[in-house]
Amino acid sequence: MEKDFLWGSATASYQCEGAWNEDDKALSNWDVYLHENKLENGDVASDHYHRYKEDIKQLAEGGQNAYRFSLSWPRILKDREGTVNEKGIAFYRDLIKTCLEHGVRPFVTIFHWDLPEYWQEVGGWLNADVCYGFERYCEVCFQAFGDLVEDWVTINEPKYFTSSGYLIGNYPPGHQNPEEFIKAAYNVMYASALGVRAFRKGGYKGQIGIVHSFAPVNGIDDTLKTKIAMRYADNYANNWVLDTAAKGEIPFDLLCVLSQKYDLSFIKEEHLKIIKENTVDFLGLNYYSHILVKPYTEGETSLTVNNTGKGGKNTVIIKGWFEQIFDLPGAVYNEWGTQIYPKGLEKGLLEAYEKYHLPIYITENGIGVREDVSVEQVEDDYRISFMNDHIAAIFNAMDKGVEVKGYFAWASFDLYSWKNGMAKRYGLVAVDDDLTRRPKKSYGWYKKMIESDGKLIERKTWD
Repeated sequence: MEKDFLWGSATASYQCEGAWNEDDKALSNWDVYLHENKLENGDVASDHYHRYKEDIKQLAEGGQNAYRFSLSWPRILKDREGTVNEKGIAFYRDLIKTCLEHGVRPFVTIFHWDLPEYWQEVGGWLNADVCYGFERYCEVCFQAFGDLVEDWVTINEPKYFTSSGYLIGNYPPGHQNPEEFIKAAYNVMYASALGVRAFRKGGYKGQIGIVHSFAPVNGIDDTLKTKIAMRYADNYANNWVLDTAAKGEIPFDLLCVLSQKYDLSFIKEEHLKIIKENTVDFLGLNYYSHILVKPYTEGETSLTVNNTGKGGKNTVIIKGWFEQIFDLPGAVYNEWGTQIYPKGLEKGLLEAYEKYHLPIYITENGIGVREDVSVEQVEDDYRISFMNDHIAAIFNAMDKGVEVKGYFAWASFDLYSWKNGMAKRYGLVAVDDDLTRRPKKSYGWYKKMIESDGKLIERKTWD
């Protein structure tokens, strides 16, 4: 492995910090949405806000040399005018310094879904003013932490939170409106470009990228109809994020199809110029599974998500475009209906690197399960197997020339998993009900694997 390869793990502010109303933090859209709907929330989560020194020390003791975490916009800016909360700045500066004291590289995501409620109140990502609010937020972050941080991410998973919030309706603001989804998605990508521009204008050291919920697309056969369905699926799941961020171009065939049905007058030439001129330095790819599709057959657009892991069904049918397959015979799925498919990561890395020629970090990869964390140590051999096979897939891609520069396990420790609450556990470290931390078996395995410089990995090949 390269000497500077990053072996780390990842979290997100709302999912782990807690302290939802402490030290002058403003409300986030998730605070309001979960409270109003009386759903399990992240008010306490993993209490990382009060325990970050312990958590970072434990991460470092596990051999990890990098920590990917996100900043909380409502913890840093108090209002739409951009008033800085100095207590929020102080918290994150101390967190970052703690990383550096332990030899852990801070890999900082500026926005990981917790939009301030003061922006949600005026339309959220449907309001273009939010883009400039994000630009202001980025400038504050670069000024406050740029002397300590060299690795920046503008936005985590634009596709996932916009489709969930504006199309599927299972995330705030809970809408099901394709036109809103298109507009929100566009504004998010424009905001990301503004963030990149602010970074470059300021002359800050280091690099800036974007993180995408990467789902490489496969088809059920090699027919022309399936290949067309695959292109539709790739545009829906990947290309509008990656092409826009890496090449500065929204897929033209996607715009052609959308313009036949929707008003795209919000797309401005001056925005497209900024997008074109402010592409990213690297790609962060979060990989959990691939997308297997077949040609569209019949029925209306239908999107449902299994948020319970208790027999719920996943459905993705985009009328006229494609249908996703979730019940492939012989395939292995987790309780939430996600196929475990490491081969897809190898294939996807080869495709992404050939297309974009940018350095890649695997910024999330992990498996969520229900676990009894009251025991002395969780014997999570299934997580070890999952990580082994996906790291093997990364090594295979690297052997074929792909420039992968880091791997971040999701997650550093058990945390709030959005609509799944604490039931869906991803952590290398168990967080009990009383917030006690106990390293799982996978934590020790990961440490030994890092110390072996990857030689502990059982290499795999797939047909």
